[in-house]
Amino acid sequence: GLKHRREVAGKSAIFSGEHFVLEETDWYLLNLFRLWWHYGISFLRLQMWVEEVMEKFMRIYKYQAHGYAFSSLEELLRSLGGDAFINMTQRSVAESLLEVGVTQRFVDDVIAAVLRSSYGQSVLVPAFAGAMSLAGAQGSTWAVEGGNKLVCSGLLKLTKANIIPARVTGVSLHSSEGRALYQVHYEGSEGQGSAFYDMVVVTTPLHSSRSNFTFENFEPPIADFLGAFQPSVTSVVHGYLNSSYFGFPDPKLFPFASILTTDTPDLFFNAMDNICPVNISAAFRRKQPQEAAVWRVLSQQPLDKQQLKTLFRSYYSVQVTEWQAYPRYDAAKSLPPIVLHENLFYLSGVEWVASSMEMIAVAAKNVALLAYNRWHQDLEKIDQKDLMHKVKTEL
Repeated sequence: GLKHRREVAGKSAIFSGEHFVLEETDWYLLNLFRLWWHYGISFLRLQMWVEEVMEKFMRIYKYQAHGYAFSSLEELLRSLGGDAFINMTQRSVAESLLEVGVTQRFVDDVIAAVLRSSYGQSVLVPAFAGAMSLAGAQGSTWAVEGGNKLVCSGLLKLTKANIIPARVTGVSLHSSEGRALYQVHYEGSEGQGSAFYDMVVVTTPLHSSRSNFTFENFEPPIADFLGAFQPSVTSVVHGYLNSSYFGFPDPKLFPFASILTTDTPDLFFNAMDNICPVNISAAFRRKQPQEAAVWRVLSQQPLDKQQLKTLFRSYYSVQVTEWQAYPRYDAAKSLPPIVLHENLFYLSGVEWVASSMEMIAVAAKNVALLAYNRWHQDLEKIDQKDLMHKVKTEL
């Protein structure tokens, strides 16, 4: 019952702090010419690289359709792209792109801008996470009419799950007739409680900076994983854009709805865009550049009044949300496990491969299949080699 939200046209540009290094126009061929003029065939080499990665990544859907699962992130990646995919979690996207012939200037201008907008980080993020981010920036993504949150609420409704509105504080291990039994402790509006389960899936980051619950009676103990998270600040501002800051003294002439930024020390924001409602009527239109509009500004620190004054001539309201958005990829040393104990699984570790809604959905189905196959002792469906050949044989 979900619908695509209607797209509202809007041009993008990349800002260096002093001028726009790349501007989108209304003409596709002119955009291609500008890319070629500034960066040669780097954009073609980028597209070929991303398409090669995504073509291999899409194999996961065939594997999962046939019930195959993986007990570790390394096994999952190896089944899709061999050791090359493993290596892509350990080397930077900049290094990988330079190796296939993308120029340093293209990396500094375009790749850096996309990664600052998506992950709030530099071109030193791992190549696999970078490829996922760059794939999402190529215009094939879409939003749900009414808000993307309807995906989650719709799935919950379809599963008819028994939802307990409480915060989990810990998991303790027990045994029943020689099998592991997990007691989940929680705190809700009615006080503390607990329940026993045969299987448990942990979907919150188990890192020292984020984890606030404990594991008891496990031997060896389940410890927090190393790593930190990248802080992100989203400021939703209803106001008049200060187009002069971007080199347009006349606000009526400002043509862009989305502004990305290069990795420049003096820039205090990562990206900003003129956002639209979650429900878009047929009569909806973007505000004219001289009119008050709703802008979303992404930054690593809350914007102070002087910074807001730099971006906006005046504003009616500012709503700020601070959150630990993504893993800080330069702090990643190894990939977290999927299996914490016999029937205790960890979902959020996939974010350290790449963080996106699609990656979490893939990881969730993998955990569901893994739990099912382990429970029924169907080991032929777990960590199988040469899966492409097996899948073709089954077809």
